[in-house]
Amino acid sequence: MKIVIFGLSISSSWGNGHATLWRGLGRALSRLGHSVQFFERDTPYYRSARDLEHPEGVQLVLYADWQGVHAQARSALRGADAAIITSYCPDGALAAELLLESERALRVFYDLDTPVTLTALEAGARPPYLGARGLADFDLVLSFTGGHALSLLRQRLGARHVETLYGFVDPSLHYPVPAEERFRSRLSYLGTYAADRQAKLEELFVAPAAQLPEQRFVLGGSQYPESVRFPANVSHIAHVPPAEHPAFFCSGTFTLNITRDTLARWGRCPSGRLFEAAACGAPLLSDLFEGLEEFFDPGRELQLVRDREDVLRALGMPSQLVRAQAERARARVLAEHTAERRARRLVQLFEATPARRAAPFTSLGSSGAAVASPLTTSMSTSPMKEV
Repeated sequence: MKIVIFGLSISSSWGNGHATLWRGLGRALSRLGHSVQFFERDTPYYRSARDLEHPEGVQLVLYADWQGVHAQARSALRGADAAIITSYCPDGALAAELLLESERALRVFYDLDTPVTLTALEAGARPPYLGARGLADFDLVLSFTGGHALSLLRQRLGARHVETLYGFVDPSLHYPVPAEERFRSRLSYLGTYAADRQAKLEELFVAPAAQLPEQRFVLGGSQYPESVRFPANVSHIAHVPPAEHPAFFCSGTFTLNITRDTLARWGRCPSGRLFEAAACGAPLLSDLFEGLEEFFDPGRELQLVRDREDVLRALGMPSQLVRAQAERARARVLAEHTAERRARRLVQLFEATPARRAAPFTSLGSSGAAVASPLTTSMSTSPMKEV
Protein backbone atom coordinates (compact mmCIF):
# COMPACT_ATOMS: atom_id res chain seq x y z
CA MET A 1 0.00 0.00 0.00
CA LYS A 2 0.92 3.62 -0.45
CA ILE A 3 -0.09 5.56 2.67
CA VAL A 4 -0.11 9.36 2.91
CA ILE A 5 -0.29 11.05 6.32
CA PHE A 6 -1.03 14.66 7.22
CA GLY A 7 0.04 15.07 10.84
CA LEU A 8 1.35 17.28 13.61
CA SER A 9 4.99 16.23 13.71
CA ILE A 10 7.23 13.25 13.11
CA SER A 11 10.50 15.21 13.01
CA SER A 12 10.38 16.57 16.57
CA SER A 13 9.39 14.73 19.74
CA TRP A 14 9.57 17.93 21.79
CA GLY A 15 6.42 18.26 23.88
CA ASN A 16 4.28 15.80 21.92
CA GLY A 17 3.65 12.08 21.76
CA HIS A 18 2.64 12.04 18.11
CA ALA A 19 6.20 11.92 16.77
CA THR A 20 7.23 8.77 18.62
CA LEU A 21 4.10 6.97 17.52
CA TRP A 22 4.49 7.84 13.83
CA ARG A 23 8.17 6.92 13.85
CA GLY A 24 7.31 3.46 15.14
CA LEU A 25 4.33 2.93 12.85
CA GLY A 26 6.20 4.25 9.81
CA ARG A 27 9.15 1.95 10.44
CA ALA A 28 6.88 -1.06 10.99
CA LEU A 29 4.76 -0.35 7.91
CA SER A 30 7.87 0.02 5.80
CA ARG A 31 9.24 -3.31 7.03
CA LEU A 32 5.92 -4.89 6.05
CA GLY A 33 6.43 -3.63 2.50
CA HIS A 34 4.26 -0.49 2.50
CA SER A 35 5.34 3.04 1.58
CA VAL A 36 4.62 5.99 3.88
CA GLN A 37 4.72 9.70 3.07
CA PHE A 38 4.28 12.18 5.92
CA PHE A 39 3.34 15.84 5.39
CA GLU A 40 4.42 18.11 8.28
CA ARG A 41 4.16 21.87 8.44
CA ASP A 42 7.60 23.28 9.24
CA THR A 43 6.71 25.30 12.35
CA PRO A 44 9.35 27.28 14.30
CA TYR A 45 8.41 25.49 17.54
CA TYR A 46 9.27 22.02 16.24
CA ARG A 47 12.04 23.19 13.93
CA SER A 48 14.02 24.51 16.91
CA ALA A 49 13.84 21.11 18.62
CA ARG A 50 13.99 18.78 15.62
CA ASP A 51 15.60 15.46 16.59
CA LEU A 52 14.95 13.32 13.50
CA GLU A 53 15.20 14.68 9.97
CA HIS A 54 15.12 11.33 8.16
CA PRO A 55 12.64 8.96 9.86
CA GLU A 56 13.26 5.34 8.89
CA GLY A 57 10.79 4.04 6.34
CA VAL A 58 9.03 7.40 5.93
CA GLN A 59 9.33 10.03 3.21
CA LEU A 60 9.05 13.28 5.14
CA VAL A 61 7.66 16.36 3.39
CA LEU A 62 8.30 19.53 5.37
CA TYR A 63 6.40 22.52 4.03
CA ALA A 64 6.14 26.20 4.93
CA ASP A 65 2.44 26.70 4.19
CA TRP A 66 -0.48 24.82 2.68
CA GLN A 67 -0.59 26.91 -0.47
CA GLY A 68 2.99 25.98 -1.27
CA VAL A 69 2.46 22.23 -0.79
CA HIS A 70 -1.08 21.94 -2.15
CA ALA A 71 -0.06 20.66 -5.59
CA GLN A 72 2.37 18.10 -4.14
CA ALA A 73 -0.25 16.85 -1.68
CA ARG A 74 -2.82 16.48 -4.45
CA SER A 75 -0.32 14.50 -6.53
CA ALA A 76 0.46 12.23 -3.59
CA LEU A 77 -3.22 11.50 -3.00
CA ARG A 78 -3.76 10.50 -6.63
CA GLY A 79 -1.56 7.45 -6.13
CA ALA A 80 -2.43 6.72 -2.50
CA ASP A 81 -4.31 3.67 -1.29
CA ALA A 82 -5.06 5.31 2.06
CA ALA A 83 -4.66 8.82 3.45
CA ILE A 84 -4.66 9.64 7.17
CA ILE A 85 -5.32 13.03 8.71
CA THR A 86 -4.51 13.30 12.41
CA SER A 87 -5.75 15.42 15.25
CA TYR A 88 -3.72 18.61 15.66
CA CYS A 89 -2.60 18.56 12.07
CA PRO A 90 -2.24 22.33 11.49
CA ASP A 91 -3.84 22.01 8.06
CA GLY A 92 -6.17 19.13 8.87
CA ALA A 93 -9.37 20.78 7.63
CA LEU A 94 -7.70 21.85 4.36
CA ALA A 95 -6.19 18.40 3.86
CA ALA A 96 -9.65 16.88 4.37
CA GLU A 97 -11.07 19.10 1.63
CA LEU A 98 -8.34 17.92 -0.73
CA LEU A 99 -8.89 14.31 0.26
CA LEU A 100 -12.56 14.58 -0.71
CA GLU A 101 -11.41 15.08 -4.30
CA SER A 102 -9.58 11.74 -4.28
CA GLU A 103 -11.42 8.94 -6.03
CA ARG A 104 -8.97 6.25 -4.91
CA ALA A 105 -7.58 6.83 -1.43
CA LEU A 106 -9.36 5.47 1.63
CA ARG A 107 -10.21 8.48 3.80
CA VAL A 108 -9.01 8.00 7.37
CA PHE A 109 -8.95 10.24 10.43
CA TYR A 110 -6.78 9.25 13.41
CA ASP A 111 -7.72 11.03 16.62
CA LEU A 112 -4.68 10.83 18.85
CA ASP A 113 -6.37 13.30 21.21
CA THR A 114 -9.89 11.89 21.53
CA PRO A 115 -10.45 13.22 25.08
CA VAL A 116 -9.54 16.74 23.95
CA THR A 117 -11.91 16.41 21.00
CA LEU A 118 -14.81 15.24 23.17
CA THR A 119 -14.16 17.82 25.88
CA ALA A 120 -14.26 20.59 23.28
CA LEU A 121 -17.56 19.28 21.93
CA GLU A 122 -19.06 19.31 25.42
CA ALA A 123 -18.21 22.99 25.59
CA GLY A 124 -19.96 23.59 22.27
CA ALA A 125 -16.69 24.14 20.40
CA ARG A 126 -15.19 22.46 17.38
CA PRO A 127 -11.47 21.61 17.55
CA PRO A 128 -9.54 23.45 14.83
CA TYR A 129 -8.35 20.21 13.23
CA LEU A 130 -11.92 19.25 12.27
CA GLY A 131 -14.02 20.71 9.48
CA ALA A 132 -17.63 21.82 9.86
CA ARG A 133 -18.87 18.31 8.91
CA GLY A 134 -16.94 16.67 11.71
CA LEU A 135 -15.93 13.11 10.80
CA ALA A 136 -18.77 12.32 8.42
CA ASP A 137 -16.58 12.40 5.31
CA PHE A 138 -14.15 9.72 6.49
CA ASP A 139 -14.41 6.03 5.62
CA LEU A 140 -12.59 5.06 8.82
CA VAL A 141 -11.99 6.87 12.11
CA LEU A 142 -9.29 5.61 14.46
CA SER A 143 -9.19 6.56 18.12
CA PHE A 144 -6.30 6.48 20.59
CA THR A 145 -8.96 6.09 23.31
CA GLY A 146 -11.45 3.23 23.57
CA GLY A 147 -14.62 2.60 25.52
CA HIS A 148 -17.67 4.86 25.28
CA ALA A 149 -15.60 7.52 23.52
CA LEU A 150 -16.10 5.54 20.31
CA SER A 151 -19.89 5.86 20.41
CA LEU A 152 -19.58 9.58 21.06
CA LEU A 153 -17.44 10.01 17.97
CA ARG A 154 -20.30 8.44 16.03
CA GLN A 155 -23.08 10.39 17.71
CA ARG A 156 -21.46 13.80 17.96
CA LEU A 157 -19.23 13.90 14.89
CA GLY A 158 -20.96 11.56 12.45
CA ALA A 159 -18.16 8.98 12.28
CA ARG A 160 -19.45 5.93 10.39
CA HIS A 161 -16.79 3.33 11.13
CA VAL A 162 -14.77 3.77 14.34
CA GLU A 163 -11.99 1.52 15.61
CA THR A 164 -9.30 1.81 18.27
CA LEU A 165 -5.62 2.02 17.47
CA TYR A 166 -3.93 2.23 20.85
CA GLY A 167 -0.40 3.27 21.68
CA PHE A 168 2.42 0.76 21.47
CA VAL A 169 6.15 0.30 21.75
CA ASP A 170 8.87 -0.31 19.19
CA PRO A 171 10.95 -3.15 20.73
CA SER A 172 13.86 -2.36 18.42
CA LEU A 173 14.23 0.94 20.29
CA HIS A 174 12.95 0.08 23.76
CA TYR A 175 14.62 -2.82 25.54
CA PRO A 176 16.62 -3.40 28.76
CA VAL A 177 19.92 -1.47 28.86
CA PRO A 178 22.48 -0.83 31.61
CA ALA A 179 21.63 1.88 34.11
CA GLU A 180 23.23 5.30 33.67
CA GLU A 181 24.32 7.33 36.67
CA ARG A 182 22.72 10.57 35.49
CA PHE A 183 19.31 8.86 35.47
CA ARG A 184 19.77 6.68 38.54
CA SER A 185 16.87 7.07 40.96
CA ARG A 186 14.58 5.46 43.48
CA LEU A 187 11.63 6.61 41.34
CA SER A 188 11.53 8.23 37.91
CA TYR A 189 8.77 9.99 35.98
CA LEU A 190 8.76 10.98 32.31
CA GLY A 191 6.16 13.43 31.03
CA THR A 192 5.68 17.01 29.94
CA TYR A 193 3.87 19.43 32.20
CA ALA A 194 0.09 19.23 32.12
CA ALA A 195 -2.11 21.20 34.48
CA ASP A 196 -4.65 18.38 34.69
CA ARG A 197 -2.16 15.86 36.06
CA GLN A 198 -0.05 18.17 38.20
CA ALA A 199 -2.05 17.37 41.35
CA LYS A 200 -1.35 13.65 40.82
CA LEU A 201 2.33 14.40 40.21
CA GLU A 202 2.48 16.30 43.50
CA GLU A 203 0.83 13.43 45.38
CA LEU A 204 2.49 10.43 43.73
CA PHE A 205 5.97 11.81 43.01
CA VAL A 206 6.78 15.08 44.77
CA ALA A 207 5.31 14.11 48.17
CA PRO A 208 7.14 10.73 48.35
CA ALA A 209 10.35 12.49 47.34
CA ALA A 210 9.90 14.95 50.19
CA GLN A 211 9.45 12.05 52.62
CA LEU A 212 12.62 10.30 51.38
CA PRO A 213 15.10 13.19 51.24
CA GLU A 214 18.11 10.87 51.26
CA GLN A 215 17.02 9.14 48.04
CA ARG A 216 17.17 10.51 44.50
CA PHE A 217 14.09 11.04 42.32
CA VAL A 218 14.36 11.97 38.61
CA LEU A 219 11.76 13.80 36.53
CA GLY A 220 12.10 14.20 32.76
CA GLY A 221 9.87 16.56 30.83
CA SER A 222 9.48 20.01 29.35
CA GLN A 223 7.17 23.00 29.84
CA TYR A 224 7.08 22.99 33.64
CA PRO A 225 6.41 26.58 34.78
CA GLU A 226 8.84 28.34 37.08
CA SER A 227 6.18 28.36 39.77
CA VAL A 228 6.47 24.56 40.11
CA ARG A 229 9.01 23.75 42.80
CA PHE A 230 10.60 20.37 43.52
CA PRO A 231 12.39 19.05 46.62
CA ALA A 232 16.19 19.21 46.56
CA ASN A 233 16.46 15.47 45.92
CA VAL A 234 14.46 15.70 42.67
CA SER A 235 16.58 16.09 39.54
CA HIS A 236 14.65 17.69 36.69
CA ILE A 237 15.80 17.05 33.12
CA ALA A 238 13.94 19.37 30.74
CA HIS A 239 13.97 17.00 27.75
CA VAL A 240 14.89 13.34 27.44
CA PRO A 241 15.29 12.48 23.73
CA PRO A 242 13.58 9.25 22.64
CA ALA A 243 16.94 7.52 22.12
CA GLU A 244 17.65 8.00 25.83
CA HIS A 245 14.31 6.70 27.11
CA PRO A 246 15.55 3.12 27.69
CA ALA A 247 18.41 4.32 29.89
CA PHE A 248 16.01 6.63 31.72
CA PHE A 249 13.54 3.84 32.45
CA CYS A 250 16.20 1.28 33.32
CA SER A 251 18.05 3.46 35.80
CA GLY A 252 15.38 3.64 38.48
CA THR A 253 14.03 1.19 41.01
CA PHE A 254 10.57 2.07 39.69
CA THR A 255 9.17 4.38 37.02
CA LEU A 256 5.82 6.10 37.47
CA ASN A 257 2.93 6.47 35.01
CA ILE A 258 0.41 9.26 35.58
CA THR A 259 -2.68 9.67 33.43
CA ARG A 260 -4.00 13.11 32.64
CA ASP A 261 -7.44 13.74 34.13
CA THR A 262 -8.70 14.56 30.64
CA LEU A 263 -7.78 11.04 29.53
CA ALA A 264 -8.66 9.15 32.72
CA ARG A 265 -12.17 10.55 32.59
CA TRP A 266 -12.86 8.67 29.35
CA GLY A 267 -10.90 5.52 30.25
CA ARG A 268 -9.09 2.97 28.07
CA CYS A 269 -6.30 5.43 27.38
CA PRO A 270 -2.95 3.67 27.84
CA SER A 271 0.04 5.95 27.47
CA GLY A 272 2.76 5.02 25.02
CA ARG A 273 5.22 5.72 27.84
CA LEU A 274 3.64 2.89 29.83
CA PHE A 275 4.36 0.39 27.06
CA GLU A 276 7.86 1.79 26.49
CA ALA A 277 8.83 1.46 30.15
CA ALA A 278 7.46 -2.09 30.34
CA ALA A 279 9.39 -3.11 27.21
CA CYS A 280 12.55 -1.80 28.85
CA GLY A 281 11.93 -4.10 31.82
CA ALA A 282 11.35 -1.21 34.20
CA PRO A 283 9.19 -1.95 37.27
CA LEU A 284 6.00 0.09 36.94
CA LEU A 285 3.85 2.14 39.27
CA SER A 286 0.67 3.53 37.75
CA ASP A 287 -2.40 5.47 38.74
CA LEU A 288 -5.74 3.86 37.95
CA PHE A 289 -7.86 4.54 34.89
CA GLU A 290 -10.88 2.64 33.60
CA GLY A 291 -9.81 -0.24 31.40
CA LEU A 292 -6.21 -0.46 32.65
CA GLU A 293 -6.72 -4.18 33.29
CA GLU A 294 -7.19 -4.70 29.53
CA PHE A 295 -3.51 -3.85 29.04
CA PHE A 296 -1.81 -4.90 32.31
CA ASP A 297 -2.71 -7.11 35.24
CA PRO A 298 -2.50 -4.91 38.37
CA GLY A 299 -0.63 -6.65 41.17
CA ARG A 300 1.08 -9.07 38.78
CA GLU A 301 2.54 -6.84 36.07
CA LEU A 302 2.52 -3.43 37.78
CA GLN A 303 1.59 -1.78 41.05
CA LEU A 304 -1.39 0.55 41.32
CA VAL A 305 -0.82 3.68 43.41
CA ARG A 306 -3.61 5.98 44.54
CA ASP A 307 -1.74 8.16 47.02
CA ARG A 308 1.71 8.82 48.50
CA GLU A 309 1.34 5.97 51.00
CA ASP A 310 0.81 3.48 48.17
CA VAL A 311 3.99 4.77 46.51
CA LEU A 312 6.03 4.48 49.71
CA ARG A 313 4.77 0.92 50.27
CA ALA A 314 5.65 -0.03 46.69
CA LEU A 315 9.15 1.37 47.07
CA GLY A 316 9.62 -1.00 50.00
CA MET A 317 8.64 -4.15 48.08
CA PRO A 318 11.16 -7.04 47.98
CA SER A 319 13.41 -6.74 44.93
CA GLN A 320 12.64 -10.32 43.82
CA LEU A 321 8.91 -9.55 43.63
CA VAL A 322 9.60 -6.27 41.83
CA ARG A 323 11.70 -7.96 39.16
CA ALA A 324 9.13 -10.73 38.63
CA GLN A 325 6.41 -8.15 37.99
CA ALA A 326 8.62 -6.26 35.55
CA GLU A 327 9.42 -9.43 33.61
CA ARG A 328 5.73 -10.32 33.31
CA ALA A 329 4.90 -6.80 32.11
CA ARG A 330 7.66 -6.93 29.50
CA ALA A 331 6.43 -10.30 28.20
CA ARG A 332 2.86 -8.95 27.97
CA VAL A 333 3.89 -5.87 26.01
CA LEU A 334 6.08 -7.78 23.56
CA ALA A 335 3.22 -10.18 22.90
CA GLU A 336 0.40 -7.66 22.51
CA HIS A 337 1.49 -4.03 22.18
CA THR A 338 4.27 -3.65 19.61
CA ALA A 339 4.58 -1.35 16.61
CA GLU A 340 4.39 -4.31 14.25
CA ARG A 341 1.14 -5.56 15.77
CA ARG A 342 -0.41 -2.09 15.46
CA ALA A 343 0.88 -1.74 11.87
CA ARG A 344 -0.65 -5.09 10.91
CA ARG A 345 -3.94 -4.09 12.54
CA LEU A 346 -3.90 -0.79 10.67
CA VAL A 347 -3.45 -2.53 7.32
CA GLN A 348 -6.18 -5.05 8.17
CA LEU A 349 -8.56 -2.20 8.96
CA PHE A 350 -7.70 -0.54 5.65
CA GLU A 351 -8.37 -3.75 3.77
CA ALA A 352 -11.66 -4.38 5.58
CA THR A 353 -13.05 -0.86 5.17
CA PRO A 354 -14.87 -0.05 1.92
CA ALA A 355 -14.53 3.46 0.58
CA ARG A 356 -17.97 5.06 0.61
CA ARG A 357 -19.47 8.44 -0.09
CA ALA A 358 -20.29 10.35 3.06
CA ALA A 359 -23.88 10.40 4.25
CA PRO A 360 -25.53 13.70 5.27
CA PHE A 361 -24.64 14.67 8.82
CA THR A 362 -26.08 17.22 11.23
CA SER A 363 -23.84 18.43 14.05
CA LEU A 364 -25.05 17.64 17.56
CA GLY A 365 -24.93 19.88 20.59
CA SER A 366 -23.55 18.89 23.97
CA SER A 367 -26.98 17.71 25.09
CA GLY A 368 -27.21 15.31 22.14
CA ALA A 369 -29.84 17.39 20.34
CA ALA A 370 -29.30 18.48 16.76
CA VAL A 371 -28.16 22.06 16.26
CA ALA A 372 -28.82 24.19 13.22
CA SER A 373 -25.39 25.75 12.84
CA PRO A 374 -21.88 24.24 12.84
CA LEU A 375 -19.96 24.16 16.10
CA THR A 376 -17.72 27.12 16.74
CA THR A 377 -14.06 26.46 16.09
CA SER A 378 -12.03 26.58 19.29
CA MET A 379 -8.29 27.18 19.48
CA SER A 380 -8.16 26.80 23.26
CA THR A 381 -7.42 23.09 23.41
CA SER A 382 -3.88 21.70 23.42
CA PRO A 383 -2.48 18.39 22.16
CA MET A 384 -2.22 15.62 24.72
CA LYS A 385 1.57 15.77 24.67
CA GLU A 386 3.46 12.62 25.62
CA VAL A 387 0.30 10.79 26.53
